Amino acid sequence: MRIAIVDYSGHAFAVQLSRALAARGHEVRHFHYADFQSPHGTLSRTADDPPTFSIAPVSLGVPFHKHSFVRRRFQEVRIGRAFAAAIAAFGADVVLAGNCPLDCVSQIGRGARRSGSRFVFWQQDIYSSAITRILGRKFGLPGRLVGAHYRRVERNALRNSDAIVVISRDFVDTIRDELRLPAGRIHVIENWAPIRELPQRPKDNDWARRHGLADKTVVLYSGTIGLKHDPHQLLDLALSLQGDANTHLVVVSEGPYADWLASQCNQLGLANVRVLPFQPFADFPNVLGSADVTVAILEPDAGVFSVPSKILSYLCAGRAIVLSAPTENLAARIVRGCNAGRVVDAGDRAALVHAVRLFMDNPALRADAGRNARRHAEATFDIDMVATRFETVFHDLLTEQASRTASPLHDDTMRPIVRR
Repeated sequence: MRIAIVDYSGHAFAVQLSRALAARGHEVRHFHYADFQSPHGTLSRTADDPPTFSIAPVSLGVPFHKHSFVRRRFQEVRIGRAFAAAIAAFGADVVLAGNCPLDCVSQIGRGARRSGSRFVFWQQDIYSSAITRILGRKFGLPGRLVGAHYRRVERNALRNSDAIVVISRDFVDTIRDELRLPAGRIHVIENWAPIRELPQRPKDNDWARRHGLADKTVVLYSGTIGLKHDPHQLLDLALSLQGDANTHLVVVSEGPYADWLASQCNQLGLANVRVLPFQPFADFPNVLGSADVTVAILEPDAGVFSVPSKILSYLCAGRAIVLSAPTENLAARIVRGCNAGRVVDAGDRAALVHAVRLFMDNPALRADAGRNARRHAEATFDIDMVATRFETVFHDLLTEQASRTASPLHDDTMRPIVRR
């Protein structure tokens, strides 16, 4: 079959899925938004790629205005239309769209329907819940009104999808109870990290030596810092480490919040803090390997609607994890369930600092957590199994389409939920 996968952000795990499906003989084109500022996977062809795999960056030719709501919204509509046009030219049988803002995914879904493609919404967040809670907290009534608008947009995008893939069982209840949609077309496939591309690396590696970190105790935060993340927690952590010249907080991120953190640390004279831009994916295993303790943060309002994917990369690295997040979040359940680190209440800055200190002061404890983390990744992140599950979703849609074409009276009964 001809499969178009749209991963707006260009993440490593999504392009790994495209490669795995192409290796099975499917014609797969991987689309991503070239202007988006985010950690990227390997977004160019390699010598090992099958001939049925191609990559199609889509660009507007201008910088993406991530932190300007109005300008961002218009860009997301435009890039969605550009994706839709490129997908139509490809002639996809099935379109899978993930990590896409709602205005963008709506355009892709409409384009797929016009082209006769089957459309699958790969829902990485309950986006309207995130918008409502975050903007409501920041802007009050205007923020909640924006959230209500996007709840309608998300409901329509879900309703008009031929199938929905969500990354957590928690999303099913929200779609059914808050968005008031039936759960019949929902498939649960949890996210993963490309473990084959993220081998464990020693602490003393080329990247660590280049940055003067090989002989330091490193607390690492790697990934985006956005509205779901409170950078003040990282600043508090930096302040708590300032008395130890051998310990460094390394933050690998970009954007206004990362710039704010770097500025604050500079003003406070915190010499043991490094704020670095996103690193090439080829260096990422060594970046993770340089760490002694890894850190992730999620706002209390995030609840179950967001699952920080950086946790999955940390698991591959085999490093102890300290996660500040709502206890009901899937990432929190994973870290606790495999004993890969400590989970503290979202927003509890003192608890975050205490948990990091606990691992810094106890090498045996952090080594145990790291072994548990890698063991979980090796047992769970099987791309062949993941590809089979997506392939089954796509095959069933095309079989259903063929049956419906053959029988105009075909009964479109609801599918059972596929659980992990």
